[in-house]
Formats: sequence, structure tokens, C-alpha cells
Amino acid sequence: MAKNKPLRQTAYEYIKAKILSCEYAPGTYINEHQICEEMDGISRTPVRDALGRLEQEGLLEIMPKKGILVTALNFSDINRLYEVRLLLEPYVLRRYGAKLDPVELNRFAEIMADPGRIHSDSAQYYFYDLDDQFHGFIMNALPNQYLLGAYDNISNLNHRLRVLSGNVVENRIRDTFAEHLLIINACLAEDWEAAASAMTEHLENSRVATFHLISASGYNV
Repeated sequence: MAKNKPLRQTAYEYIKAKILSCEYAPGTYINEHQICEEMDGISRTPVRDALGRLEQEGLLEIMPKKGILVTALNFSDINRLYEVRLLLEPYVLRRYGAKLDPVELNRFAEIMADPGRIHSDSAQYYFYDLDDQFHGFIMNALPNQYLLGAYDNISNLNHRLRVLSGNVVENRIRDTFAEHLLIINACLAEDWEAAASAMTEHLENSRVATFHLISASGYNV
């Protein structure tokens, strides 16, 4: 952590990390005093600034006379997340797919052709990181910062859902790699409609898998 980083930024990053890791669990209350103590007696001013910023991002709700509520998660949130992704990601492929770097596409193709690499205890973290890289690579072709901002906002929700759902299912890893390969191969063939259709199918499958994983985790949504 940089020595000269403003305290409000330090507080923002600290609180956000706690929310995304679900250490501050969805649907629970936190308070300024608690956070100040956890951060070795930091003053309330930067904490309040950070809380206001996180409320704007939809991660918190500041409720007068009640406290600070960590935004809950439910099945409607999952649907809203995938509604945004289904609108944006196929659109990017149709409209801006030609901007994608074929060298990078081939690199992803080589990785996705070998799902057997996902086999260690840390497999889920590698899988999620790789998934983020792939979808981020596609979204970076989008030049519209307003749409990218909307996509960035749902990434926080996606991260929390992953934490709550627990370990990924081995079959879903293999299916995801295969679905990614279909998207990549269509891109390499410059068939953007096929790429968009493959992306739509992939996201619909991911939505169903997320519902199943959250339900199996025992988390009350």
C-alpha cells in the first residue's frame, strides 16, 4: 500500500475488499466505529467518505438511525447481472469484434483447449481469474465508457456471488472451456453473428449454473 495514499482511498479499498470477500456479509449491518477500530483508529471522516462512495456503487445502503446495510443478494440480482451481460457482451462481439487481437484470441484458444489444467486445490481461483481475463478481453474492445462503467458495476456483484457459491463444479469448468472455445473459433473465423450467438448461449448456461451453485451453497437468498 502506497505511503502517500489518501486515507479516504485506503478506507475505501479496505471496506470494499471486506464486502467483496463477504467478510461483511450481504444483508448485515456495519458501523463507522467498528470500521475505525479495525483500521487502527482511523478517523471517521475518511471512513464516511468511503462509505458514501460505496453506497453510490450499490454495495452499501446508509440507513439513518439504523446503520449501514451491506447490500443483500438474491435471485433477482443474479437475473439483473446476467441481463446486463446478455445485452452487452454479444453486442460487443457483433459491433466491435473486428478490434479483437487475433494473437490474444489464439492464446486463449490454446488455454481453453486444455481444461485438464484445472485440477489443484486452487483451481477455482485460477478458473475465475481466467474467466475474468477472457470476458474482460472482449469487453475492452468496447470504446463506450458509459457502457463499460455499467459492466464494471456488475463485476462487484459477480465477485460476491462467486464467494457465496463456493467451489466451482468440475463439469461446469469443462463446459465453460468448451463454450469459450466456440466463441473464440467464431471470432477467428470473423463470424461475429456466430460469436455473439455462442456468447449468448454461454451466458445463459452460466446463469443457470450460478442459480444451482447459490442454492447448493445454503445461502439464504
